[in-house]
Amino acid sequence: MPAPPTEERNRLDRAALLDVAERLFYERGIQAVGMDEVRTASELPLKRIYRFFPGKEDLVVAVLRRRDQRWRESLAAFVERVPDPRERVLAVFDWLAEWFVEPGFRGCAWINAHGELGSSSAAVLAEVRSHKRAFHDQLAEWVGATGVAVVEPVFLLFEGAVVTAGISGDPAPARHARAAVAELLGTP
Repeated sequence: MPAPPTEERNRLDRAALLDVAERLFYERGIQAVGMDEVRTASELPLKRIYRFFPGKEDLVVAVLRRRDQRWRESLAAFVERVPDPRERVLAVFDWLAEWFVEPGFRGCAWINAHGELGSSSAAVLAEVRSHKRAFHDQLAEWVGATGVAVVEPVFLLFEGAVVTAGISGDPAPARHARAAVAELLGTP
């Protein structure tokens, strides 16, 4: 009988599983990808996968949660290197422009997950709302530092740019939204 996996092996296998699931779900859609495909791509036995995540919904939530952390950290690192508050808010849209041209960009993972499972999975809906709330709060902090009360329009311009770019495949919405936000913030 083989020895049970070590804590380190569990950590590595779980991370690899999340990597594979995130890639497949984002590329093809959550419902289009079955657990057998996740098993094949991860090279982990299905039994081991289900030890980490008792059901596909649990895996989806874990993927979204981990992606949220990395996504918001990436955005914050980009934006917070800009010292001027007004320019910092505009940098949010510069970050979008870079994200929109990344290979495989398919829009917002949380909006996509909501579209697929939001009405049937309370856990996925809660994770989507948590991400949107956390992003809104971070954006509110950046916009608030400008002294101009335009958080909601800036948030909606961001969300609209992501959806439009995801559907159209054109990165221009980042530039258009940035120009609109610049008008909302006024001249420095």
